[in-house]
Amino acid sequence: MAERESFVLTRDVNIVTIPDGTTAILNKGEEVTIHQALGSNYTVVTSQGHMVRIAGVDADALGKEHHELHTLVSETSAEAVEKNCWEVMKTVYDPEIPVNIVDLGLVYYCNVRPTTTDENKNDVHIMMTLTAPGCGMGPVIQGDVEKSIRALPGVAKVDVEVVLDPPWSRDMMSEVAKLQLGLY
Repeated sequence: MAERESFVLTRDVNIVTIPDGTTAILNKGEEVTIHQALGSNYTVVTSQGHMVRIAGVDADALGKEHHELHTLVSETSAEAVEKNCWEVMKTVYDPEIPVNIVDLGLVYYCNVRPTTTDENKNDVHIMMTLTAPGCGMGPVIQGDVEKSIRALPGVAKVDVEVVLDPPWSRDMMSEVAKLQLGLY
């Protein structure tokens, strides 16, 4: 997005403040400027200068359309579910950094295994980290990952574990992410 777009909220919306992760409400009539519109959420700056996140389900309050999750494949084998998991995690963004969490190097591990109770369902275990220990947005990002994976076909249970060891560093970023952020 080359130019920042400003909007007046058409209704009250739930928000998450950045970077501390607290929840609040922005009222109808509040003017906001979109800072980042990646994945299914919006990072906006309020007229008071606060950076907040508006969930994609509230896109209509910005005059935008809600983006639906589309899976890569509809199969429910463990291999297909794992492929879908990686793809949907690429739609999850740190609200302050315009790079998805996979390319940022925040996802360390994705294990998909068939459940013992249903041959068409799988249990998913994700191990991920944060760009900084104590990041207030950590639980929000973790929740985004869990929600995205839980919506996939063939998923029974999702466990998204946040670990801080090994600590994240810029070396974990993909070449694409480094280029996007101008780190070359």
